[in-house]
Amino acid sequence: MTPVEPPTEPGAPPSVRASRGWRSWPMHELRLFFVAMQFFTRVPVPRWVGFEPDWLNQSARHFPAIGLFVGAVGALVLWAASQVLPLPVAVLLSMAATMLLTGGFHEDGWADTCDGLGGVVSRKRALDIMKDSRIGAYGAMGLLTMLALKAAILTSLPVDWGCAALLIGHTASRAASTALIRFLPYAGDIAHAKAKPLAQRISGAGFAVAVGWALVVALALALRQPLWTVPVIGGVVFAALGALWCARWFRRRLGGVTGDTLGAAQQLTELLVLLSWAAAWGGMPGG
Repeated sequence: MTPVEPPTEPGAPPSVRASRGWRSWPMHELRLFFVAMQFFTRVPVPRWVGFEPDWLNQSARHFPAIGLFVGAVGALVLWAASQVLPLPVAVLLSMAATMLLTGGFHEDGWADTCDGLGGVVSRKRALDIMKDSRIGAYGAMGLLTMLALKAAILTSLPVDWGCAALLIGHTASRAASTALIRFLPYAGDIAHAKAKPLAQRISGAGFAVAVGWALVVALALALRQPLWTVPVIGGVVFAALGALWCARWFRRRLGGVTGDTLGAAQQLTELLVLLSWAAAWGGMPGG
């Protein structure tokens, strides 16, 4: 006998009504993936996805999956462009593609964080500076240095190494940012936060899923090419250390995290992953 679903009460919360309409766990996770995609990229999502504020907080578990998607686009552009263009040009096109895809979302957070925390100012003043849409001297210097370092590292690597580094770098760095959402309080004004659900800590299970995304990508790369095992392990370790350093820095200066500092953590840990790949390649015979 087929079970009959109980009727939805007219006054039930939208999230409850939606969950009864989407009883399949895989379908709900797919919905959360698309919610994360909609938030972090310019990629259009199906209309049936809809939106509820609590879904954004739940979708944090799939932030690294969005990183994998962005990294895959960057790797594809890098590989394709390198077939017909000089490597430095291919690298710049790859970086431009990822920034176009995300709208420079995390790069903007890095620049704002550099402006807010670059000088010796009070916590309140730092938060006010980070809310300013204009970029200052610290932000400009930080952003230019970050982009230049990424370009230099990718240019120094063989194309296949660069593509692999982009995949694990974008994935692991977003897992690092998710760790900050899990373990640090929100430092800004929650009532005026642009994304209030992200001002709330995610569950332990959600964080485990986020870490799982990064570990799956790391394992896949190590199995694909045994020579990548060392930089893969190094990248994961450096991403974790970068997350710990950011957590200490943001807690000391701001008392927690904001949307901008989460973007900054993503950029910094991605750079650390790329540096680990450059170091591994440089340490190889003929590297």
